[in-house]
Amino acid sequence: MARYSQQRENILLNLQGRKDHPTADMVYEGVKEIQPNISLGTVYRNLAFLSERGQIMKISAGVGPEHYDGNPNPHNHFICKSCGRILDMDFMPAEDIVEEASRMFDGDIQGYELKFYGTCDVCKSKE
Repeated sequence: MARYSQQRENILLNLQGRKDHPTADMVYEGVKEIQPNISLGTVYRNLAFLSERGQIMKISAGVGPEHYDGNPNPHNHFICKSCGRILDMDFMPAEDIVEEASRMFDGDIQGYELKFYGTCDVCKSKE
């Protein structure tokens, strides 16, 4: 068990209070407001620590920096290919998705991540 860290706690609280799926730089800017002496390296290390332990979710949008989600519970995401915005999609696909995928290979599936790509409502309204 890792020892308690006020910096890690502030990073986790920052993420849990957001819905915008921030990058590490965005988390750094938010945490710096309450803990001015925190370094960007500390934020990156703690985001990796929290992600590895399943306390937060790391999301790759395909290009650009990683994004983070303070909600570690299984859920899906929509990623806008125009602006890069990431939105939560609170639905679960058919219950047999893991069973269907397991038929494709001999390994053991322990989870999955589903991402949808397209154009968000803001970008679509600009077209």
